[in-house]
Amino acid sequence: MYRNGDYDMKLSLRTKLTISYISITLISVFLISIITNLLLDKHFKEYVIKNQDHKNEEIASLVSQQFKPGEGWDIDSIEDICISALGQGMIIKVEDPSGDVIWDARLHDNSLCEQMLHHMEQNMSSRYPNWEGGYVENVYPVVSDKLGKVGTVIIGYYGPYYFSDSDLAFIYTMNRLLVGVGVFSLVLSLFLGWIMSKRLSTPISRAIATARMISKGYFNDRITEKSNTKETAQLTETINNLAEVLEKQEALRKQLTADVAHELRTPLATLQSHMEAMIDGIWKPDTERLKSCHEEIMRINRMIGDLEKLARYESENLILTKSNFDISELIRNIINNFEKDFLNKDVKIKFVGENTGLKADKDKISQVIVNLLSNAIKYTPQGGTVCVTVKDCDDTVEITVEDNGMGISPEDLPHIFERFYRADKSRNRLTGGAGIGLTITKAIVEAHKGKIQVQSKINEGTKFIVLLPKS
Repeated sequence: MYRNGDYDMKLSLRTKLTISYISITLISVFLISIITNLLLDKHFKEYVIKNQDHKNEEIASLVSQQFKPGEGWDIDSIEDICISALGQGMIIKVEDPSGDVIWDARLHDNSLCEQMLHHMEQNMSSRYPNWEGGYVENVYPVVSDKLGKVGTVIIGYYGPYYFSDSDLAFIYTMNRLLVGVGVFSLVLSLFLGWIMSKRLSTPISRAIATARMISKGYFNDRITEKSNTKETAQLTETINNLAEVLEKQEALRKQLTADVAHELRTPLATLQSHMEAMIDGIWKPDTERLKSCHEEIMRINRMIGDLEKLARYESENLILTKSNFDISELIRNIINNFEKDFLNKDVKIKFVGENTGLKADKDKISQVIVNLLSNAIKYTPQGGTVCVTVKDCDDTVEITVEDNGMGISPEDLPHIFERFYRADKSRNRLTGGAGIGLTITKAIVEAHKGKIQVQSKINEGTKFIVLLPKS
């Protein structure tokens, strides 16, 4: 068993669910950020390298177009192109076939070229601390269709690739966006985790509270909170059913205790008064008075025996010793045993049925027939008739015991299988029995996976229908 301290050391379901939401969100955002940066670096590098190659070829082509056969190089146009390229991070140098400089960006503004290369290095070092790039040059020959090679365009840049200020701004913006998404997701996960955990934990907490009340003996509490979660709904339904069953069992236990006390009070009071009278000398302990006391003792013994049988038959561990027998033959033999009782009361007994095989506990089924016939005799007046019928119905056997006696009132009918219940309150206890016979009958039938039904009308009679599976 857990002590209160053990519970205090454990996290609640709401806390665990909230933590799980936050953990999943943080892990997801972290993985997305890592994957995004890796993919971004990979594809951005490829894009920058291809873009640099494309710009190099474009610049080389533009410079080549500035050579006119017979006129030579257009220096002013070359300068405009190369100064524009310098703003894009490219240092251009143009030479003639003999190696003489036609135009050189370093000669034009060397400090600007060095400053630009240093800035590029800083950009790359800020993004990649272990960056090992440097200044590289690509050489593109200038060829004329008539004159052949007329010059060379040398394009220098920071390589193998570099990120400009706008490129880095895009990357940093993307990372800030991912951080913002992470923060927003974290807040959202806290909110959703709190809501979902509350929706899940509230009915469970309610179920715990109800279960605790049940453990203390309070069975009238019910869980009214609804849940859209299948398992939670099943849990609350199970707890409610458990409380309802235990409440009914407790009511039955109290009723049984009251009934037993009520049933025992009369014979014990009778015995006590008789014994006190004999002890005080008021009565002589003659045979008649001792016989009366003996009858009361026997009635108490029969009641206790019936209660023991009922407890045994209602047990889920009831062992049935099944065998194959002819139910019609069994009923005929029982009717023969009751023949004297029927004759003494002037009640006719009829049996209708053919030989029908049944696999069941023969002794317990005999108890069912005996109880129903005993009940029929008690309820059937002099000159009445009791009819027993056996009917073969495919997988079941239907046994009917019908009388034309006084019948049972509609308000009594639902209770006749309850312990100690007597429909006829005017019958004395000696002839009426303890009121357990029909309860035992129902328990035996249900132990065989069968059903027992009753139909009755006042002053017309009563019919008991027993349905038993053949195997």
